[in-house]
Amino acid sequence: MAPQVFPLAQIPVTSHAFNADRSQVAVSLNSNDVTIFHRQGAEWAAGETLAEHDKLITSIDWAPNTNRIVTSAQDRNAYVWNPTVDPTTGQTSWKPTLVLLRINRAATFVRWSPNEDKFAVASGARAIAICSFDPEGDWWVSRLLKKPIRSTVLSLDWHPNNVLLAAGSADMKARVLSAYIKDVDKRPSPTVWGEKLPFNTICAEYASHAGGWVHSVAFSPSGDALAFASHDSSISIAYPQHGPTAVHTIKLSVLPLVTLIWTREDEMIAAGHDCEPFVFRGGEQGWELAGSLDDHKHSGLSGSGAGKGVGSGVSPVGRLNSAAFNTFRNADTRGLSSMPGSPVSPSGGSTLGGSGSGESELFTVHQNTITEVRLYEGQIGAVNKVSTSGVDGKLVVWDVASVAPVSVGGLAGKLGGMRI
Repeated sequence: MAPQVFPLAQIPVTSHAFNADRSQVAVSLNSNDVTIFHRQGAEWAAGETLAEHDKLITSIDWAPNTNRIVTSAQDRNAYVWNPTVDPTTGQTSWKPTLVLLRINRAATFVRWSPNEDKFAVASGARAIAICSFDPEGDWWVSRLLKKPIRSTVLSLDWHPNNVLLAAGSADMKARVLSAYIKDVDKRPSPTVWGEKLPFNTICAEYASHAGGWVHSVAFSPSGDALAFASHDSSISIAYPQHGPTAVHTIKLSVLPLVTLIWTREDEMIAAGHDCEPFVFRGGEQGWELAGSLDDHKHSGLSGSGAGKGVGSGVSPVGRLNSAAFNTFRNADTRGLSSMPGSPVSPSGGSTLGGSGSGESELFTVHQNTITEVRLYEGQIGAVNKVSTSGVDGKLVVWDVASVAPVSVGGLAGKLGGMRI
């Protein structure tokens, strides 16, 4: 099935989150406001604007059961937005509640817990704020997870038991910590991550393969495995029940991945600077790159041969297979050149007599970095569709069953074939 592409804006989409029935989506368009888009047929129309932050919004999450939105921003604040319906007009308005985070640096990421009774906020203050509601004070209060975090926390993910929290940070580590709050949580059952879990217990710590920032972390649907993507263009999957060294690492030749999600216990989808969502499959015996949700034969850049791939029917790597790259490659290996702005043939050479703009277009649906991938249809462990947002201003819905083969040669493979 072809992906559903919605060009929301001409500016980057920093973060997005859908409501429970997917009729609305909250989007940060690289600003200090949140815009809620409403589904109208096959299109999205801008609706309410949530304006309270005074710096760039970094993350959004929408609780499906309580229908509350939480936002974090570079102004060091987080807000919980509660919907209220005017009985006379039927219009929905959103009331913000400021959260006391007690941090002195930007808030970078936010996620509701599975039970939606607390949420976690990552920050540049080398701390994670675990926030819960205080009914006596009628506000949200926080406790901080600090040690042994040594740099900005970039991503978070909750364990299904509502207590454990995974964190990826710029100190090149992925960690599993306990966010147990006595007055909120019931005592959790033992897991592969440990039995006694008081607040701020360090259950596990993993380093990225070659020392890159850990951009994204995610628990498997069962919670028994942890995946994390690093800036060294690798994805690692840890199985703690087999010891601290039971980590499978996939070293990739594509640009770094910055966001990932599990679709099944044996499958995950990750995306980032290479502009397309990659599919990985495996288990405790090992993992591998299985393909891409972006079938380049149907991405359809007219006149540039984008649907043909390079060489064979195997999909090329996205950003590194632009028309500009093909022009450089052919000039170096075959002595061919093309005028700026002229379309490129499927074989990579120039097509005379055209006036296409293939030089600036990629062979992928997204034309710039994918900022976030999220569950769209299905449930945890049985995901049917995912959504992605990107710096190109697009929101795209993908069918996870539509996996196309992908070339893993990347830039190194392409440069390896050059002759001087």
